[in-house]
Amino acid sequence: MTVKKALNLSLVLSSLVGYLEWGKSESTFLFQAEAGMFDKALQHPESLIHPFTLLPLLGQAALLATLFQKEAGKRLTYLGIAGLGLLLGFMFVVGLISLNPRILVSTLPFLILATVTIRRHRVAR
Repeated sequence: MTVKKALNLSLVLSSLVGYLEWGKSESTFLFQAEAGMFDKALQHPESLIHPFTLLPLLGQAALLATLFQKEAGKRLTYLGIAGLGLLLGFMFVVGLISLNPRILVSTLPFLILATVTIRRHRVAR
């Protein structure tokens, strides 16, 4: 596995540990929310048609698709980062506004890896 592919796989995995809290006792990790979403989508496929659901899923799919390419494609990588980055960037802002360290810390691995991956792709022109 090349470094670019390893970074893309790491981006997908780090996105799954994003943490959300709402209300007084409600919380979930993104991997739990995604599993529940797929379970619900089998019965109600229209539930997937929301920008904060569809774009991150497309981002994950784009990053996973690069794992099957001979060399990880720059465009698919950037599209994947953008799709997942919308959700995780929003979560980071929510964590900042609410001063919730759990949300902030859960988004940092993805944001750091996204920065490293973009720099890696720019250097490898």
